[in-house]
Amino acid sequence: MKSFEALFAELSAKAARKDPLSGTVKELEKGIHAIGKKVIEEACEVWMAAEHEGRERTAEEISQLLYHVQVMMLACELDLEDVYRHL
Repeated sequence: MKSFEALFAELSAKAARKDPLSGTVKELEKGIHAIGKKVIEEACEVWMAAEHEGRERTAEEISQLLYHVQVMMLACELDLEDVYRHL
């Protein structure tokens, strides 16, 4: 099981390696607009899962939303501390 921090470290390492086969690198290459659209899509899926699909599906959708939010953080050159300052 990964923590939020462990996922961010993993994604940061993938981005730094610029592995062309990495899904994370591919997402980053698409840019902020495409990443933003994915964040909105995943947020909607969280809502729909919470309304209609139960706890397990909601948790799965939230995990996908967290992934795409972290990709956006990387695209914007933000780290965890930048975000934690606002919690």
